[in-house]
Amino acid sequence: MFPNMDRKELPRALQHIMEHGRSTTAQAMPRRSFLKLTGALGLAVGIFPDLAVAQSTDADEAAASLKPTEQPSAFVQIAPSGEVTVTINRLEFGQGVQTALPMILAEELDADWNLVRSQLGTNDMAYVDPLFGMHLTGGSNTIKNSFTQYRELGARVRAMLLAAAATRLNVDASTLRTEAGVVLASDGRKLGYGELAEAAMALPVPQKIALKDPKDFRIIGQPTRRLDAQAKSSGQQSFGIDFKLPGQLTAVVARPPVFGAKIASLDDSAAPAVKGVKAVLRVPLDRGAEGVAVVADGYWQASQGRDALKVEWDTSAVEKVDSEQQLAQYREMATRPGPRQFDSDMVPLETAPLKLEAEFVFPYLAHAAMEPLNCTVRLADDHAEIWMGSQSAGPDAAAAAIALGLKPEQVVLNVQMSGGGFGRRFSSTYDTVVEACEIAKAAKAAGLNAPIRALWSREDDMRGGYYRPMHLHRARIGFDNQGNVLAWDHSIVGQSILTGTVFEQFMVKNGIDAATTEGMRNPYPLPMRLTVHHPKVNVPVLWWAQRRLHPYRFRDRDLARRYSACNRPRSCGLPHAALR
Repeated sequence: MFPNMDRKELPRALQHIMEHGRSTTAQAMPRRSFLKLTGALGLAVGIFPDLAVAQSTDADEAAASLKPTEQPSAFVQIAPSGEVTVTINRLEFGQGVQTALPMILAEELDADWNLVRSQLGTNDMAYVDPLFGMHLTGGSNTIKNSFTQYRELGARVRAMLLAAAATRLNVDASTLRTEAGVVLASDGRKLGYGELAEAAMALPVPQKIALKDPKDFRIIGQPTRRLDAQAKSSGQQSFGIDFKLPGQLTAVVARPPVFGAKIASLDDSAAPAVKGVKAVLRVPLDRGAEGVAVVADGYWQASQGRDALKVEWDTSAVEKVDSEQQLAQYREMATRPGPRQFDSDMVPLETAPLKLEAEFVFPYLAHAAMEPLNCTVRLADDHAEIWMGSQSAGPDAAAAAIALGLKPEQVVLNVQMSGGGFGRRFSSTYDTVVEACEIAKAAKAAGLNAPIRALWSREDDMRGGYYRPMHLHRARIGFDNQGNVLAWDHSIVGQSILTGTVFEQFMVKNGIDAATTEGMRNPYPLPMRLTVHHPKVNVPVLWWAQRRLHPYRFRDRDLARRYSACNRPRSCGLPHAALR
């Protein structure tokens, strides 16, 4: 998601956050300024977790000098039994960070791995990415950006435990050592972490700590069981879709057949007759569309109520995309001049002794995660609590606050384990959470004072929007007799995924989306002319975490056979740099 970038290209507010940490005036910021900032960065203001034990004045001063991302109390809880619970600052949806981050912290803590547990965080500022200054799971940055952070967190807690043990044993802390969740004294006395935790967390948080020499690692680099393996392999793991509150109701939405369409007429007289249906609500949807939410005791009742609706849709004001016409349009656009990423001389192409010409079409692809989209909202007059799988808890919570008419600090978003995502759980319009909040708001106005779970069916998830965009690549390449590239003329046609997002201002330049051209030519100094067209199409698009080549048509039959037989793309001799 993030190609290598100069930090100076980031928005100024994000640069400031990265350099100086969280602004101390964030909660005093005027609402208009806050909304402008959240729109630019996805920044959210949370309420620090109620984990910190009351500390002395010295402790307060020491803690105040540390950033929220450096505060152990937000990340580590040690029970009297010695069980250590580590809070992670990312979404876990199969990639393993719910094990990897606790491993890093437990290493420096010298914890007993058998007693280590993990939990997901919230939209609290403590859980922002320490480099980017915003809540983000994406770009394969978790370990890269949080490795040192979690080592230091573990080292700080260990130092506090040693200080508490030194006081308890009346010895100098330098004479003590730790191993597998126990503080050991030179005379044989020992104290478990569980015995020391309360006293340790009341001590000042050290700013400077010494980290282990990697040669002394006992957990990192060793075969280690995943913390979620047993629950997942036994069917006991709970995901966002499984979350349930007392009295909770479920909502499903009848959506228009064309993106952005509105309701022309609605006959909902049969829906309330379905047992368990509590309400039928007209609600605004993403991209200016309208939908009908059916709220019921459970998913089946809500689904049956939706099936009983008779809705006529007004699609007159929205574009209706036709796949065949779109492909023809893309092919025509590929022949036009346009914005260029590279602009080498193409004269050698015409006289090259060997030429290759190929066309590739990447179709729209739904993310199709195993767990469909879902979001649970508990709404009160002056606050809201949300449960969902989110790759961007802060921006999602900020968008929820706007939708609900609440202040940012009145919304808490609890990140839930997710059954896949592939980028869909970080929508640039925050459509999943905003839609759920609109339903919860309408339900409350209709007299339903109950938590609402907005649940997408598998079919909803597949046709509800935000696909990997359709792209057409056309390449004309000239070679000399030794196979060296003399000239490469390449055109890309496809929607931009970054235009209209928080990343547009520093990743869309001269009309070209950097995500579209990432991997083209570089690092090879090929003589390339790369032309890019970004048409506007009424199909919402989003990043997709996996990229595979889907050839639509080859003009060269031998090239087609070689590609079809290619299981390892970079070893088959095809110009894959241009076909990503």
